[in-house]
Amino acid sequence: MAKIEIYTTGFCPFCVRAKRLLDSENLTYEEIDVSLSRDLRQKMTKRAEGRTSVPQIFIDDIPIGGSDELAQLHRLGKLDMLVGRAS
Repeated sequence: MAKIEIYTTGFCPFCVRAKRLLDSENLTYEEIDVSLSRDLRQKMTKRAEGRTSVPQIFIDDIPIGGSDELAQLHRLGKLDMLVGRAS
């Protein structure tokens, strides 16, 4: 199974939405809260190719974007392939 990381902040509705989708698909992920850490936010921004908004989601170290991009991958049936569940 793929390694999924999601950078979040507290009280972020888009973060909640992305985590709900991952939870509904029974996908395990590591949540990294950048609310109080400038260093973590800078690391996220660098990994996310300059994007500063949250959530930022990575699947096997590949930046896929935020909750809208995650939802689109799910709708198109591509999320299963990215996480290693599709044949």
